[in-house]
Amino acid sequence: MKSNDLFKGKKILVLGLAKSGEAAARLLHKLGAAVVVNDAKRYEENQQAKELEKLGIKVVCGHHPLSLLEEDLDLVVKNPGIPYSNPIIKEAIHRGLSVVTEIEIASLISEAEIVAITGSNGKTTTTTLIHEMLKTSEREPLIAGNIGTVACEVAEEATNSQVIVLEVSSFQLLGTEQFKPKVSVFLNLFDAHLDYHGTKDEYSLAKAKITANQSKEDYLVYNMDDPIVREIANKSNATLIPFSVKQRLSKGLCIQQDSIFYNGQSIISLDSIVLPGAHNLENILAAIGAALTVGARLQQVRHVLQTFSGVEHRLQFVTDYKDRRFYNDSKATNILASQKALEAFEQPIVLLAGGLDRGNDFDDLLPSLGNVKALITFGETKDKLAKTAEEANVKTIVYADGMQEAVLAAFEKSEAGDVILLSPACASWDQYKTFEERGERFVEAVKSLETTLQS
Repeated sequence: MKSNDLFKGKKILVLGLAKSGEAAARLLHKLGAAVVVNDAKRYEENQQAKELEKLGIKVVCGHHPLSLLEEDLDLVVKNPGIPYSNPIIKEAIHRGLSVVTEIEIASLISEAEIVAITGSNGKTTTTTLIHEMLKTSEREPLIAGNIGTVACEVAEEATNSQVIVLEVSSFQLLGTEQFKPKVSVFLNLFDAHLDYHGTKDEYSLAKAKITANQSKEDYLVYNMDDPIVREIANKSNATLIPFSVKQRLSKGLCIQQDSIFYNGQSIISLDSIVLPGAHNLENILAAIGAALTVGARLQQVRHVLQTFSGVEHRLQFVTDYKDRRFYNDSKATNILASQKALEAFEQPIVLLAGGLDRGNDFDDLLPSLGNVKALITFGETKDKLAKTAEEANVKTIVYADGMQEAVLAAFEKSEAGDVILLSPACASWDQYKTFEERGERFVEAVKSLETTLQS
């Protein structure tokens, strides 16, 4: 951790706990700041607040009083999930206070260079690939952000001989002012989180902050096939490393002669790569560009691509039962993610989909439903998805109340050789706390299917 007095003596409000808020409060207190924590959860039920109070940190629980802003604050650090419509956030901004997320703190204290990855889809797979590719390099990789440990906790311990591989969301990036990765990776941009950002333009502006402070000495690995990402890259001051799955590039990463090429050099043949799905080629190209830029060994890059078969809840192969192949793609929380999952298979598909209703329709899913023989739908969006499936001439549509019922219905509507795919195209929060919980319930239901059928 950089030795500086940047936060010493500063009055800082940490708004919202969860993992990131607690980590930020602990670190800022350690760095000499006068920290006040405010969380909506009542004190009696708030173990995190009680633990922080033992350290001498002031805690205010159960409500968000505007009087907290009367304490001559220097900074507000907010949980990324708290919207900017929150009265305290609105008033803090009105008063000219900086409102940041904890990745801003991480970037200011980190001795290690940061490789930051963002995009509407593919962040976790790409982050994991980069981390694995760097494992035998001279610089030890540390993984952080949405995929692992809170960024500021990792940055606190990181040294300049290491590199932090950091998955970042638009929620986190919106709360940055000086955030400056050594390497930024921008995968794609699709309509997502519009309930938070309001418009696609605002969403893209938040994502663009990943490269806003980069200079020529930094690098931006970006998807040249995505017009919005390309436009953002053209305005960046970073050294550009484009990738494309659609066109040949003399500089950057592309596909030619059934192989991946980087700056004209053949890296690996496509038939050597085990990660399923054509959509993962974008993630692979991005990961290669970022990893080699910060010192990955080519031999390790190839080894990872020849052995890495995916991460949990991201087109994860679960099992083969009675000649049906089950896949868990619970991380598909928007339409684009489900489109790419559906397009990864040539076999007939029984699709399990549905979840939180964010106000959008599912017309964009229509072109990808050609192989779907049955839809098992659930959650707040079940009627909308059923309507879309009818328009796509999906012959069988079943409504289910829970994951056990959905998996059983999927099996009953399937035949030998089919793929049974959980790819919800929606967030999970109407029925589950997280997409991980949703995926775990799916896996459990699949693994208990034999017992269920026998009962």
